[in-house]
Amino acid sequence: MAASPHTFSSRLLTGWVGGCVWYLERRTIQESPHKFLHLVRNVNKQWITFQHFSFLRRMYVTQLNRSHNQQVKPKPEPVASPFLEKTSSGQAKAEIYEMRPLSPPSLSLSRKPNEKELIELEPASEIEDSIDVGKETKEEKQWKEMKLQVDDLPGILARLSKIKLTALVVSTTSAGFALAPGPFDLPCFLLTSIGTGLASCAANSINQFFEVPFDSNMNRTKNRPLVRGQISPLLAVSFATCCAVPGVAILTWGVNPLTGALGLFNIFLYTCCYTPLKRISIANTWVGAVVGAIPPVMGWTAATGSLDAGAFLLGGILYSWQFPHFNALSWGLREDYSRGGYCMMSVTHPGLCRRVALRHCLALLALSVAAPVLDITTWTFPVIALPINAYISYLGFRFYVDADRRSSRRLFFCSLWHLPLLLLLMLTCKQRRGGGDPGPPPS
Repeated sequence: MAASPHTFSSRLLTGWVGGCVWYLERRTIQESPHKFLHLVRNVNKQWITFQHFSFLRRMYVTQLNRSHNQQVKPKPEPVASPFLEKTSSGQAKAEIYEMRPLSPPSLSLSRKPNEKELIELEPASEIEDSIDVGKETKEEKQWKEMKLQVDDLPGILARLSKIKLTALVVSTTSAGFALAPGPFDLPCFLLTSIGTGLASCAANSINQFFEVPFDSNMNRTKNRPLVRGQISPLLAVSFATCCAVPGVAILTWGVNPLTGALGLFNIFLYTCCYTPLKRISIANTWVGAVVGAIPPVMGWTAATGSLDAGAFLLGGILYSWQFPHFNALSWGLREDYSRGGYCMMSVTHPGLCRRVALRHCLALLALSVAAPVLDITTWTFPVIALPINAYISYLGFRFYVDADRRSSRRLFFCSLWHLPLLLLLMLTCKQRRGGGDPGPPPS
């Protein structure tokens, strides 16, 4: 006969102490099987298999690896725009990609999870994270238009009018005025310079107004004021009008009608012919050379009131100088011009681009010899101008033969100092004419 459960306790302890121990032993033996079964069985009263434990272990390892791979990545600071500012604070923030807790669907432990369910667990949290990041980015990319500061307006208008190019135009006009025969009239010279400068500012501003969608595609011109939105198109057109009207008026009534007509024609030629032609035909280079040749002619007509042979000679020198200057410049910007949609010789006809540059380098030699023939300078001028003309011709030949960026850069930088030096030599060797009638003989 089997011994009772309290046999062991009754042998060791007697009295009320033995009774308590016996009671506790009996409760433990009766409830232990139920607790054990509750731990090792699921709700369906089926045994947990080894595959279930393996699945839980893989889920834990996956979650642990993802938590290790998540890094705190500093959010790249947006490029500061001079004309737009963000509505959010300008302080740098760190974008923390927080891992979503893995919330698998309630899988019954009674069946073995398939591989498709395991694969879908990980992308679920990634999709949620990407949606949250997209929302944050969209909220932060709310822009507002920058208010134009009055202090920045002079610099913006200077870049809109291409102040360096305008200075070159005024200097060539001054050279034409100084080389013209006759006495030097200072008030007329100042009015001519001011009127020509205003006309040049107007033409350059209208040019930038028309070329905004094309300049935005070029690295060379993408920082222009209209492209960056620093000023409105209405303000640019208003500025151009305020320059063109008084500029042409000063040249017409302050100097003479011929000079005013040349200034108005040059504005029209630059804005309405040269600018649209840049996207149609390579003939734009020749039209642009005519635009650059007119300012010294205006200086000559301002001083003399007529178109003489000297005016055409100065215009011819500026016309020929622009081909080695611009062709060498455009050679290094072929990718930019192609991206902007401009039809340039360097892009569509590279061989012609180099030939034309060399021809007009040699033409400068011939035009320098023609100056004393037309009685504009003395014969000293072609002699002292021979070295610089020969040097730019040599660089034009190297550009024609090598056809690389190095030769084009050398020719371009040579053209920058060649023109002012050539005009200075012409002024130095200007033909001096006796002025005025002789006075009455002494009594």
